[in-house]
Amino acid sequence: MSRKSFKIILWITFLTGTVIFAFFTPEKTIETYLLNILIAGVYTVTIALGNGMVNSYLSRHFSWVEQTKTRAILGIVATILVNFILVLFCNYINLIVIQKREFTGFFTGNMGFFNWLGINIALLISAVLHAKGFIEEWKKSTRKEVVEQKLIARSANAQFESLKNQLDPHFLFNSLNVLSALIDENPHQAQHFTGAMSKIYRYVLEQKDKELVTVAEELDFAQTYCDLLETRFEDSVSFRFDVAEQDLQSFVVPLSLQLLLENCIKHNFATSQNPLFVKIYSENGFLLIENNLQVREQVKESAGIGLSNIVQRYALLTPENVFIEKSADFFRVKIPILTQKTAVMTTQNPHESLAYDRASKRVKELKGFYGNLISYCLVIPFLIFVNLYTVPQYHWFWWPMLGWGIGLASHAFQVFGIGRHWEEKQIQKILEKEKNGNA
Repeated sequence: MSRKSFKIILWITFLTGTVIFAFFTPEKTIETYLLNILIAGVYTVTIALGNGMVNSYLSRHFSWVEQTKTRAILGIVATILVNFILVLFCNYINLIVIQKREFTGFFTGNMGFFNWLGINIALLISAVLHAKGFIEEWKKSTRKEVVEQKLIARSANAQFESLKNQLDPHFLFNSLNVLSALIDENPHQAQHFTGAMSKIYRYVLEQKDKELVTVAEELDFAQTYCDLLETRFEDSVSFRFDVAEQDLQSFVVPLSLQLLLENCIKHNFATSQNPLFVKIYSENGFLLIENNLQVREQVKESAGIGLSNIVQRYALLTPENVFIEKSADFFRVKIPILTQKTAVMTTQNPHESLAYDRASKRVKELKGFYGNLISYCLVIPFLIFVNLYTVPQYHWFWWPMLGWGIGLASHAFQVFGIGRHWEEKQIQKILEKEKNGNA
């Protein structure tokens, strides 16, 4: 037992004994006051320790988060059995051992009512403890998940920034290589290329910090870049754009086309007799870059930054995959066209998000049930007391107790019963149907 729990038990013992002595004990003496404190201590320590041990045992072996239904059912059963035994034990010590009453009337008359009242009060206390434990466990789980998601998001942002920072030196290095080749081949074109490259590099600086750009923006930039490549390679390279108009306002990662066009030039040879044909088009929600395969023998191993950069950036932004297709005749890359902007902070896929929403809804349902149960345990004993104190010959308390009890049982059935399994199965069927329909 913790020091805090021990202090709480002492305070409850002291306050309970004092209240009973002040309002329900006719003989006001030091002996009777100490006796009331002793009796209150017997009840408080026995019931608190018993319920605390049961609650701790169940929490160690059955998680409120992962085994909610099992934990709740076992908690209810164990609470009823344990409190029934503990209250009868305490009442026996108080009524039979200390007050020297006859055991023959222990389950009838005033002592029977005292047993019943004590069991209800103990069940109320236990229900509050179990509800408190449930809420604390879910709060811990929620805080842990929030921290984990923040760490994942920070890691994703750091990784995304690192990938974007690769673009500056990568583009500049490749552009300088092209310029270097043009200076020897055609100084006039090299001068034209230098001016155009400054405009293109300005676009790189403007767009590289964005997570997504529209397809239209990316195509305008790619066409400018293709013009430069055609200036350098003349009739050795041909580019064709055929992107559907409805896809122009959708989104792709910035500079993806430029990196893929670079790959086409870098890994394939192009001559007037064997020109390189590059086609950029859209199909079934993807932007495709396809070229005829004329593999160039590599003098040195490629760093592999371009394609890898695109794949990793898409992986951080969306569950949609980048597809790479290769045959003896062509090489094709398919990058997803996104219909809405997504933040790097979005680290959960749709199934995880759905699971989290359902878990949140489940917590609300369970909190509502335990709130209903606690209210029942508080109000019904009070109504019974009022009934027996005011009109003992007519027991009207049975009506609210039974009516509310049926409602509570129905609530418990909805939260823990068969209906939930049916609902989850139907949700799963709908999700599977939608998934198959979108496939």
